[in-house]
Amino acid sequence: MRLSPDDMIFWQNGFLKLNATIVFTWLLMLVLAVGSKLITRKLSTDLKRTRWQNLLEIVVTGIGKQIEEVGLRNPEKYLGFLGTLFLFVATATLCAVIPGYEPPTGSLSTTAALALCVFVAVPLYGIESQGMRGYLRSYVEPTFVMLPFNIIGEVSRTLALAVRLFGNMMSGAMIIGILLAITPFVFPVVMTALGLLTGMVQAYIFSILAAVYIAAATRTIKPRPAA
Repeated sequence: MRLSPDDMIFWQNGFLKLNATIVFTWLLMLVLAVGSKLITRKLSTDLKRTRWQNLLEIVVTGIGKQIEEVGLRNPEKYLGFLGTLFLFVATATLCAVIPGYEPPTGSLSTTAALALCVFVAVPLYGIESQGMRGYLRSYVEPTFVMLPFNIIGEVSRTLALAVRLFGNMMSGAMIIGILLAITPFVFPVVMTALGLLTGMVQAYIFSILAAVYIAAATRTIKPRPAA
């Protein structure tokens, strides 16, 4: 039983390896890019719209509302980044029903890369919203003593994002693999369906946590009154 898609090697030449994590990650990105292009190529503003456009509008509107409820103003500004995170993790989970497919989110390298994207995006959005000086000042609030703790907090929450997503994805795959080996076929099918639901929940949690971190970085800090 493979614990990670990293163990599935398609090609190797010395230390260079082409494993399932790399292959399925790029295939997944290709599917999302092509699907996005196909769905958005003939958008209509009339009352008569295609089913794909209706589905697209439902997804985009739903993600936008969730971003706004987190506390981010102008949700369309963050829709591209947070929506992509959600769709990538969700699609990676939904494709698990395809025979031979290994979700790339079952690899710590993939979840670490996703968490690193959030780690980079948070200060970028924060600096854009507050300016360099305003954002850096948040690290020494309420006192300068908090600087190392705030830095440690930034790093630790990034690690927590990666490990949480990896742990939940890998544990589901392990349970299904064990059940396939020791039980009849019907029960693992039920567990697979439960794993799909769990993956969707993890996609939602990951993107919401990213939105919360960005909201914290872009909040407006009121200047202290003069003594």
